Amino acid sequence: MSSLLTEGDLTHEEHVVGLEDPDHLDYVRQALDKTRRRNTKPPYARDGRMVGYALLDDQAEPDPDSGLYKRRVFFLLPHDRDSLPSGLYREGAPGEAVDPRTIEVKKEKTPRSQSGPAAITGSRS
Repeated sequence: MSSLLTEGDLTHEEHVVGLEDPDHLDYVRQALDKTRRRNTKPPYARDGRMVGYALLDDQAEPDPDSGLYKRRVFFLLPHDRDSLPSGLYREGAPGEAVDPRTIEVKKEKTPRSQSGPAAITGSRS
């Protein structure tokens, strides 16, 4: 539903489930989705593919109005760097990008996810 997260949105994260090996991915996108369950694989209705999701602890409560839980979902779109290395994101990353190798429960962004392949391989001389 939203890629804008606040610290409070991650308070009840208990575990992050990865659906793909993150070693070949420079970044994944994250969004906060509303789901019916706090601890099962959420539905996915975007283009591209889901690469991970968060599970919530037992203290997480659904929104009183909708009855839905807010959870992070990690995904890639068809025009992202893993599918189109020479495309729009050959350098840099979308604003909602995070480094999949450093995703942690209750933590959001890392500098590595925002820098592109040059930051991964070192500086060029």
